[in-house]
Amino acid sequence: MQAWFLACRPKTLSVSLSPVLVGTAIAWHDSGALLWLPLLAAALGAGFIQIGTNLFNDVGDFLRGTDTPDRLGPKRATAEGWLSVGRVKLGAWLAFALAFLCGIYLVWHGGWPIVAIGLASLAAGWAYTGGPKPIAYGPLGEIFVFLFFGLVAVGGSYYLQTLGLSPAALIAAALVGIHAAAVITVNNYRDLDGDARNGKNTLAVRLGRPATRRIYAGEMLLPYALLPLLGAELGALAALPLLSLPLAGRLIQRFHREAPGPVFNQILALTAGLQLAFALLLTLAFSL
Repeated sequence: MQAWFLACRPKTLSVSLSPVLVGTAIAWHDSGALLWLPLLAAALGAGFIQIGTNLFNDVGDFLRGTDTPDRLGPKRATAEGWLSVGRVKLGAWLAFALAFLCGIYLVWHGGWPIVAIGLASLAAGWAYTGGPKPIAYGPLGEIFVFLFFGLVAVGGSYYLQTLGLSPAALIAAALVGIHAAAVITVNNYRDLDGDARNGKNTLAVRLGRPATRRIYAGEMLLPYALLPLLGAELGALAALPLLSLPLAGRLIQRFHREAPGPVFNQILALTAGLQLAFALLLTLAFSL
């Protein structure tokens, strides 16, 4: 059970929950109604997709030889021999099957747009590490996360509540998605040397450490700079997420100051926590 728990990577699972909360809060702000079953199904579906993606990543990195004994990140279940390749693959498909079951209800509720969102999310989750050209092995990992854990997740959650979209929902989706992309940037910066040796050409590998440090700072700060775009909807409440800015500043300092090593496992978890804090404050702003 502990091996499965660690394989699901619980410290970053909030990345899939945050956009669902934000999208639902904006819908409640706009419509004055809250549909609990679509909220619950969307949250569970998003969580299962992230778990399945993580498990496929666990297997894929092991089979491609990326998870070597000298990796700096947390230990992986397949590479450590805690779980077999077959069992982890089965767990990944089971997580996707549970997400699909949630999606059946969501499609009944939201129609064909949810079919497109659900199938695209499942396909992207598998393709992140699977297939001949995995997304994680190229420079588009941050874009993938921005799209699916930002625009798609927030926009889809809003749509499930209102059967429409709004400019505020799309703006908020971008803010949440940028912070989600920062989580991947930490991961790839930590693993840069090992990834380069194993042919994993992430954006960090392509650009190098100095440029990646600047990208991380931008990803952390840009959502705060864009908060005024929500001023027309929220007024002064648009400034509420600024309460999390000191944490963002401390993480940027640590990212620049610390030498690449296991300490970045903590920075990664705290970056996911920062995204959750920002999202909760944004959710509160739209709920007041």
